[in-house]
Amino acid sequence: MSDRDALQSSFLAQTTYADWIRSPLAGDASARRYVRLSKGDKTVILMDAPPENGEDTRPFQTVAAALTDDGLAAPDILVHDPKNGFMILGDLGRNDFATWLITHPGDSVTLYRAAADVAIRLNGRTLLPGLKRMTPETGAEMIELLHPHYTTMPIADLTNQMEAALATWAPEPDTMALRDYHAENLIWRPDQTGLDRVGLLDFQDAFMAPAGYDLASLLRDARRDIEPSLASEIAAYFSDQTRQPDGFRTTLSCLAVQRNLRILAVFSRLAKARNKPRYLSFLPRVWAYLMDDLADPALKDLRAATLDCLQPPSKSQRP
Repeated sequence: MSDRDALQSSFLAQTTYADWIRSPLAGDASARRYVRLSKGDKTVILMDAPPENGEDTRPFQTVAAALTDDGLAAPDILVHDPKNGFMILGDLGRNDFATWLITHPGDSVTLYRAAADVAIRLNGRTLLPGLKRMTPETGAEMIELLHPHYTTMPIADLTNQMEAALATWAPEPDTMALRDYHAENLIWRPDQTGLDRVGLLDFQDAFMAPAGYDLASLLRDARRDIEPSLASEIAAYFSDQTRQPDGFRTTLSCLAVQRNLRILAVFSRLAKARNKPRYLSFLPRVWAYLMDDLADPALKDLRAATLDCLQPPSKSQRP
């Protein structure tokens, strides 16, 4: 038993969940681990977030409280040990969007419209003071990881063009964005109604971003293909409901480019530095999304800079 496992057992021994059955769950891109605890028909989720690996559970607690207060379905926090990085959370359910859609592919519009409704609820709102802000400058800084993790080419022109595009098409970080808003972080709860149908996970890195950031994350999902017709329908629905100005589709493409450029870098780093090679398998899809969004004529300078600095994922970057 590792020191961390021993600490986990010690933590559980001080709770009412010490004798519950532990079933590890699939991890995410972070150092966090998740375990479903069960006893009879009751279940909860243990989050194990080692502080020595840079994890901090307090932002999750803060954002969860704000989301719950706003009528959204974040997990209840039942027990919290911030010093040692443990949380016991209410279990929102077993079916994330990706899992549900494997057996219910005809429900895509229903699920994605429900997810858009959550983004609509958050649009233009600040639920928490003091969140980091994705200005055009910081948005450009976020893609600097491309060098050296994805490319050895200089990327100064690319970051300059990214900042210029954001300044034109997405200048105002006026919306609380959950940031990693995609199918594996959304729990489908068909027995609930309204916004409660969408359980929210992995929102501890929430920040203030331009309207449409979470929508770009949802509709350009690195882990699964999104039909262009579905993406167009959901984007139009969001735009209509939030009364976005003309040019919102370019705004959405600009935000998607920023996000996917960063993902190319982050997933490459995860594969190399953290020995998680499965993230390389997502790069071709991310590149395809990138090329689709850069086909917007309004982003031609950004497209040129991208193609000058970056190559498609090479065989050496794939598993």
